[in-house]
Amino acid sequence: MQTSLQGIAKKAKLNKKYRFRDLYRLLNEENLLDSWKYLNNKAASGVDRISTKEFEINLLSNIQGLVKSLKQKRYRAKLVRRVSITKENSKHRSLGIPTIGDKLIQKAVARILNAIYEQDFLSCSYGYRPMIGAKDAVRDITTTLVRGRYGYILDADLEGFFDHINHQWLLKMLEERIDDKPFINLIAKWLKAGVLSTEGKILHPVIGTPQGGIVSPLLANIYLHYVLDLWFEKKVKPNCKGEAYLCRYADDFICAFRFKDEAEEFYKAIIKRLEKFGLSLSPDKTRIIKFSRFEKDANYFEFLGFEFRWGTSRKGKDIIKRRTSRKKLLASLKRFTLWCRKCRNFRLRKIFKLLNVKLRGYYNYYGVIGNFTSLQKFFFQALRILYKWLNRRSQKRSFCYNIFNQITEFYKIEKPRITEFS
Repeated sequence: MQTSLQGIAKKAKLNKKYRFRDLYRLLNEENLLDSWKYLNNKAASGVDRISTKEFEINLLSNIQGLVKSLKQKRYRAKLVRRVSITKENSKHRSLGIPTIGDKLIQKAVARILNAIYEQDFLSCSYGYRPMIGAKDAVRDITTTLVRGRYGYILDADLEGFFDHINHQWLLKMLEERIDDKPFINLIAKWLKAGVLSTEGKILHPVIGTPQGGIVSPLLANIYLHYVLDLWFEKKVKPNCKGEAYLCRYADDFICAFRFKDEAEEFYKAIIKRLEKFGLSLSPDKTRIIKFSRFEKDANYFEFLGFEFRWGTSRKGKDIIKRRTSRKKLLASLKRFTLWCRKCRNFRLRKIFKLLNVKLRGYYNYYGVIGNFTSLQKFFFQALRILYKWLNRRSQKRSFCYNIFNQITEFYKIEKPRITEFS
């Protein structure tokens, strides 16, 4: 972290009510050059079709041009190119792709905002934060539910969250910590930037922030910090007779309560709370379930790709069992099939090198204690799929199982393993 950002972080931690000024002047050549190192060099190009490699050829002059436009208040956010991707449930999600120049400025702004708000975010928030990830949330849920006395779970999901963020509310929230109009106005420009749709039409959004922008996840986190996290911590928990717990990853969250009536009261209260800020719960993905150690295997809930259910350990103790959710397992195998179909004509050395990278990534995420059976299921299914598609490299069968097994041994395929430390 740069010295200036360290100073901001220290001041934000010492004084929770301090409002920062002169942040706009930090968007200088030095900061943008330093932020360039953190940009993805394979990032997609925006409406100008300039790639990161092309931008880097004249990096210094491009950055100087951006800084000059910022200092002279001539900077205008360019159109955001909208693309559509297919989700696992066959629905479509829209992504907004800014130009490389806009991404660079957004990265510099995001680093400044991170320095401030990392001191404010609560421990229940896990999404889009440095050094904190989904596995930390999974671990925290497990230990909290085992140690606490909880009987009911509200498994919730916000409907179209990124598309319904209220700009006015978001800017008011930012002003709680930032007293710098040019800096706030810069963020407002990105929120109001025109969107070039897939049909070629230019749209001017009144609400929402496009997924795909570098600063968008952080702004979303700030929004939910005020809408949900602080409200739950300061208003909901103190009024509960029993224990209450919140864990949020981006716009997905679960709440645990000891008593059923408190869970139901919270369900009603959160609907009103979200409506105030232009948000709503997804009725298909939100439910209250009974989740008690006294009724093992009766109910379960899904969160971050895992199924959580009560069980008994080999020593007879009550534990939370976790396994890969069936929906995520099937989705992973579907993606793996598409990959095999695409790469089946590569050289075997390259195929198995890429395969090991994929398997390591899968084990690193899903390799939690107690989930070995699901890892094995994915591993054996993946090898069957690979065997099928390698045999379609030509009109004749390329392998039998004996030869295929010898090849997997030769290339030292990554076997299923638990990667979580107890």
